[in-house]
Amino acid sequence: MAGDGTDRSEGSAERSVERTLSRLHAIDTGNVPAVAPQAPLTLEDLYRTHRMRLIRLALLLVDEPATAEDVVQEAFTGLHRHWHNLRDAAAAVGYLRTAVVNGSRSVLRRRKTARDYNPPHAVNARSAESLAMLTAEHQSVVRALSHLPPRQREVLVLRYYGNLTEAEIAEAAGISKGTVKSTASRALEALQKIMNSPH
Repeated sequence: MAGDGTDRSEGSAERSVERTLSRLHAIDTGNVPAVAPQAPLTLEDLYRTHRMRLIRLALLLVDEPATAEDVVQEAFTGLHRHWHNLRDAAAAVGYLRTAVVNGSRSVLRRRKTARDYNPPHAVNARSAESLAMLTAEHQSVVRALSHLPPRQREVLVLRYYGNLTEAEIAEAAGISKGTVKSTASRALEALQKIMNSPH
């Protein structure tokens, strides 16, 4: 049955994406500095604890280290401006995540309209230290992700790298939970086709 074949290939793509982005997540969070549990959370604590993870999130969305750093810096600048409105640490992290997704979208929109823009080659653009720690199979998944439409890439990266629930992805990406589900399904199908293509 054709449906069964699609389901199987989608399942294979999902396993590949999950293994790869979970591995990247483990690498990137392995050396996260601890924050004293009793101390009140400060902007500096958030910066120290979440900056590198957010840069990786942005990098998986925009493919360019310097741009990813700019996106995250802008997110923290916005957080500083809205610090007094935030309820707690979870709200602050949610704000940062949403700001990184929105900032990455803006970058991609600007690139699309710039006629003379040449996208960087995905392998060279990525942070060498994390990518070097991935197997060839994992690296091919990361390269394939860079060929997906921005919304599809966002959903997969937030799900498997960010470990977010559908509700959290919906909030960060500004879409409904139903759209998260259908987008993830289309993204996995597209990813499988990209990974199975000759180049």
